[in-house]
Amino acid sequence: MLPDIVELDDKIFVPFDREPIPEWPCVLNEEPQPTLTIKDHDMFLVTDTLGNIVCSLRDDVDTSMGLFCKDTRFLSRLELQIEGRAPVLLNSTADKGFVLSVLCTNPRIENLLAPDTLGIRRELLLNGALFSEIEVTNYSTNTVSFELSISFDADFVDLFEVRGFGRQKRGQLLRSIRDGKPAEQETGELTLAYQGLDGSIMESRIQFNHRQPDLFKGYTAIWRLELPSHQSETIGYRLQMFTNNQPISTIQAPITLGQAKAAELQEEQSWTQQSTRIRSDKAIFNQAIERAEKDVYLLRQSFDKGTVLSAGVPWFSTLFGRDSIIAASQILMYNPSIARETLMILAEYQGKINDEWRDEEPGKILHEIRFGEMARCGEVPHTPYYGTVDATPLWLMLYAEYYAWTADGETLDCLWPNALAAMDWIDRNCQETGYLRYACRSSRGLVNQGWKDSGDCIVYRKGQLAKPPIALCEVQAYVYAAKVRLAEIARIKKRFDLSERWLEEANDLKARFNRDFWLEDESFCALALDGDGNQVDSITSNPGHCLHLGILTPEKAHSVAERLTAPDMFNGWGIRTLSSLSPAYNPMGYHIGSVWPHDNSLIAMGLRSLGSIDRALELCQGLIDMTLHQPYQRPPELFCGYERNGDNTPIRYPVACSPQAWATGSIFQLLQMTIDLVPDAPNNYLRIIDPALPESIESLSLHNLRVGGTLLDLEFERTGNTTSCRVAKKRGNLRVVIEA
Repeated sequence: MLPDIVELDDKIFVPFDREPIPEWPCVLNEEPQPTLTIKDHDMFLVTDTLGNIVCSLRDDVDTSMGLFCKDTRFLSRLELQIEGRAPVLLNSTADKGFVLSVLCTNPRIENLLAPDTLGIRRELLLNGALFSEIEVTNYSTNTVSFELSISFDADFVDLFEVRGFGRQKRGQLLRSIRDGKPAEQETGELTLAYQGLDGSIMESRIQFNHRQPDLFKGYTAIWRLELPSHQSETIGYRLQMFTNNQPISTIQAPITLGQAKAAELQEEQSWTQQSTRIRSDKAIFNQAIERAEKDVYLLRQSFDKGTVLSAGVPWFSTLFGRDSIIAASQILMYNPSIARETLMILAEYQGKINDEWRDEEPGKILHEIRFGEMARCGEVPHTPYYGTVDATPLWLMLYAEYYAWTADGETLDCLWPNALAAMDWIDRNCQETGYLRYACRSSRGLVNQGWKDSGDCIVYRKGQLAKPPIALCEVQAYVYAAKVRLAEIARIKKRFDLSERWLEEANDLKARFNRDFWLEDESFCALALDGDGNQVDSITSNPGHCLHLGILTPEKAHSVAERLTAPDMFNGWGIRTLSSLSPAYNPMGYHIGSVWPHDNSLIAMGLRSLGSIDRALELCQGLIDMTLHQPYQRPPELFCGYERNGDNTPIRYPVACSPQAWATGSIFQLLQMTIDLVPDAPNNYLRIIDPALPESIESLSLHNLRVGGTLLDLEFERTGNTTSCRVAKKRGNLRVVIEA
């Protein structure tokens, strides 16, 4: 039973229904509204293009709008009105990523305001809190008087609820009371509050600045403005989020919007100076590169032990295993520091016990961690949840890759026990069949635990679902690569016994894999082996991940490469997740016909490694063309698998995350594919193998590229079919070898 009065330090709260709030009507929307998203570390905000979060008459309208932090929605309504009417949009942008800017005006308001009388500039910014300023200017020749209002509300819903997970019980909304009255009447501040089932008290505290509201009607702040001709008035507020009277964001909030903006710009500038600057000769393509640079910065998320790339906004704004690892690997050329912190944080959470509820096992790398009420109350197993089969070998691959780029021996030594634990987990799970497999044990876990983790994606040729345990083809390639790469590190650490054993196990795995996974009638690699050891024989993109990891024999690898670029797989923009000839194919299916940029960038790397440079560049060009069609030239998480015909554009997947980490990372991975950098920082060596720019780019430059302790400037120029490379500047003694 929840209490009637809740006390927290010097605050008193009563249940929401004990102190009814006066209503302030929403301006209801009939149709779905386009949205804008801004993010800063552990906070993100999704609004409509006016910067509002409003109600809707339709049940199918996007409900993901709101202000979120640590998997909780701290703001579910944010509505600016003029005399109870919605402003008229002129322009808005979230191009900066952490700030949203809106320019709007007023509609016709009978007997009060002619249309377009007011110019309204609105800015919303995240930096440990939500900051907003609204400047209203009267552009008429007469003094005007009107009411301007901002309505707030917070449902404190867990992100899993927003995504459709049902709950039988919830906590209670609270009202802050002071001297027997609603607190805002006494303090001039708004406090929205909620007590969760775990007893935690969450608050959204709103402090107003520049000009205080003239009155409150419930959670609506109202200003009665009188503006002479061509005069302006500014109002503003800061919304800070608390749990049990402690700020919930890991970022310390400044006082004013100006301070917050300065802090953001300074942090972004510092990050940019530490990163490689990549530019081409084409302005439109540079926009995509610059967008990717901004999105990497935007997707950074701080945890207690460091900063990683969160997987994507809005649904996956947290630490993931697979997603964060792959994205960190993709951007090693751009900035290797993210890789180090990703390795360190995931090692901190590495599995320690056997726990079926969380699919946890000793040595296993997590899938996803959440901090919302449902996780805290044990309604979902994400504290963290370990239901991923590939994050552990991928962690080992990144461990080796990071060392190849940086020669960071301190990190290598620090994480060596974690590497051994990860390899032990792989070996234990391979004992029964020789292959790394998955089968969900948790009652609220994922049925499928590879990168294609939707419930309908692991299908046989005739479209039926495969039965677990499942051994995915790409996962075996990851295990192979992990053993080969860790064998080299074992030699460095003078563990020759481990080095020899891992190489022997890798060679044995390769021989068995080429026998057991090969589809003779298709000259292609099976998607997986099912629980009975039978081939899951559909034609999918998964074998493309095997191409650059060396597990396939050369003949089989070339056969897979050729099949992947056939018309039923390659739609002109990219390679589909599932052949269009499959009975299960759906161009709008999440993993059964759509196209994923990160999937394709990995395949492009594989094509390049086989010497199929023309195919790799064709795929690269398709992905570039797709990206240039997107808002902000930002590659989405995925898009629909419809054919590219003539002048049509890529078909949007309705709920794709944007920005999304490994989609953003694909831009850097594709660039690295074209110039083919192979670092060996421990031996003070960088190979550049047969660089080849796509037809749409004639020159490419890299400034401030870091390999070990050396900084490099490289310049690439294409003449016809030949791309040359020049070392324009070098600060260090790295040996650079260009191989044509």
